[in-house]
Amino acid sequence: MTSKYSSPWLFIPIALAMVVAALFSWQYFHRAKTPESFASGNGRIEATSINIATKMSGRIKEVLVREGDDVVSGQVLAYMDTATLVADLHEAEAQVKRARSARQIAQANVAQRESEKAAANALIAQRESELALTEKDLQRTQQLIDKGFVSPQKLDVDKSRKNSAAASTRAARSQQNEVQSSISAAQAAVNETQSAIEAAEAKVEKIKADIRDAALTAPISGRVLYRLAEPGEVLGAGGNVVTLLDITDVYMTIFLPTSQAGRIAIGTDARIVLDVRPDISIPATITFVSPEAQFTPKSVETRTEREKLMFRVKVKIPEALLKAHARRVKTGLPGVAYVRLDANADWPDTLPPLVNDKNSR
Repeated sequence: MTSKYSSPWLFIPIALAMVVAALFSWQYFHRAKTPESFASGNGRIEATSINIATKMSGRIKEVLVREGDDVVSGQVLAYMDTATLVADLHEAEAQVKRARSARQIAQANVAQRESEKAAANALIAQRESELALTEKDLQRTQQLIDKGFVSPQKLDVDKSRKNSAAASTRAARSQQNEVQSSISAAQAAVNETQSAIEAAEAKVEKIKADIRDAALTAPISGRVLYRLAEPGEVLGAGGNVVTLLDITDVYMTIFLPTSQAGRIAIGTDARIVLDVRPDISIPATITFVSPEAQFTPKSVETRTEREKLMFRVKVKIPEALLKAHARRVKTGLPGVAYVRLDANADWPDTLPPLVNDKNSR
């Protein structure tokens, strides 16, 4: 007997459910998978950032760039107020002039003392000549006395003259020593003034360097990410004014397990597919693999636990490609990086073609 609740319509939902289940099962077991020769990881486009900071405390006079501006290496980004530094520079330059004047005076004193030394040398020569003459007179007088030709009184006179000449010679030599001492003192004064000149000149160069550093310049060609200060603000030493992005150092950071990270070498080929451009692949290269896992392993761990450890991998886009498309470089874009683990493996056809001038527009 057929039940009143039996109806062919009841089998329709069951049949549909079975079809849907079969479809999902087929998609699950036949979906495109990344071959074992390749690894992949999610990440976001990043770039190296550089903070442009003040060398010393001071007031910002002018900021010449805004966020999003492209700048070139050496371009002035901001100026600090240098009024105080300019005043210090004038003072230091005046100190240099005073020190040079003092050196000229000291050198003149040396010349004067040298002249006095020459006079003292001449006086010594004269006194020594007089002493030699009196000694000869004394000898002749002594001979004449022995022969009875002169009186002993003449001998006393000659002895007195010799003693006087000897005293004059000693006095001249003492004067020469004094002059030599004064020359040494004058030369020391010259050296001191020379040191003062060098110190003053060094101070001038330091202030000039500080004035040059008051113009904050871009160390690289890049793009302004943040404008952190405005004219009129007073910043301390090391205060950030502008943050630059180095658009020639763009990369994506991904995390791979031990089994894959252990097969990667520096320089390994990679490709990046951004979510906003799933139709193209961006060529890249592995430039860094972390030597340590991102999770601290336990003191005792199983093989399964070791396989769960994740290593940080840096996938960098070539600099030449970045320069060719500098205006289109943007950070923060999500995507997937694919890494070739086997150098002999061909890239799978499931990946989009590499970027070129035609499809990159």
